Amino acid sequence: MQIFSAMDTYFQSLGTLGLALNAFIESFFLVPPPDFLLIAMDLAKPERALYYALICTIASAFGGMVGYWIGKFGGRPVFIWILTALSRKKDGVQKRKQLKNALQKFNEVETLYNKWGVQAVFFAAFTPIPYKVFTIASGILNMNLLAFTLTSVIGRGMRFFIVSIVLMLFGEKIKDHLELIILGATLVIVVFFIILYKKRHSISKKVK
Repeated sequence: MQIFSAMDTYFQSLGTLGLALNAFIESFFLVPPPDFLLIAMDLAKPERALYYALICTIASAFGGMVGYWIGKFGGRPVFIWILTALSRKKDGVQKRKQLKNALQKFNEVETLYNKWGVQAVFFAAFTPIPYKVFTIASGILNMNLLAFTLTSVIGRGMRFFIVSIVLMLFGEKIKDHLELIILGATLVIVVFFIILYKKRHSISKKVK
């Protein structure tokens, strides 16, 4: 999209401030993910890669809190608008389908929360899943704000620091494989949480 390209160019022109703004706004609104700018800045100045990751993490966590309060006070209509806008089409029939899909998506997110709680936010913060979807849903579903914030910091921090550390160590040659590295790490963590969840569930059954 041309508007996304213009936004990306604007954020780049602001340097570190642009990186912070990008990470902050992306947590609750439709702008390009900060990963692209983070990668470019890491490659340009690898000695500052960890600093850039820290900036991204802090800004994204604060943005996540804004998304939380948007969901808290805006409710489902805001969530549905975000989901619809993420895949906007011009055709009226398509818009009706998008609305139906958005409602279905919200139900899926709600199911994830009911089953996994803060882990659902962690997965969204750590993986390429649109983080804004979960920050706003967290407010709508009245998730504990402290638990949400801590989970966001850990999840976003892991994502951004993995990107920066890998680029700092391996440079340009690893750039095209970053998503695979992140997805691989996510898979390991997901398996860990599933095993932990099943063990806790098994222990609680025995206690009862």
